[in-house]
Amino acid sequence: MRIGDLAAATGASARSLRYYEEQGLLASERSPGGQRGYPEAAVERVGLIRSLLAAGLTSASIRDVLPCVADETIRTPWLAARLDDELTRVESQIADLHRTRDILTGLIERYKINGTGGSVPPEPRP
Repeated sequence: MRIGDLAAATGASARSLRYYEEQGLLASERSPGGQRGYPEAAVERVGLIRSLLAAGLTSASIRDVLPCVADETIRTPWLAARLDDELTRVESQIADLHRTRDILTGLIERYKINGTGGSVPPEPRP
């Protein structure tokens, strides 16, 4: 699959895919003309990379994790500890997001116009 096809299938830009390659997160084979070619499995791998990046993992952490995802026989105790730290960080972010959601929900309910003669403040100016 060519880079444009992989980009379309994953929603990642071609630039992101090249970056993933530079970081050692994704591999391609080159055609005699120099074009990148990716296996079908790259779609799932790019999805995983994007999920881990969105969760805040660094590309270095992801590079350490990916071989373990691909080969379940790899056992590295230091990686388990590192991933546990990442999980703790992600769970903290989730708790923060839940608190923010609760605050926003309360504000929305407080400021909703419910037919009791409330007025709408003017739109803020840019």
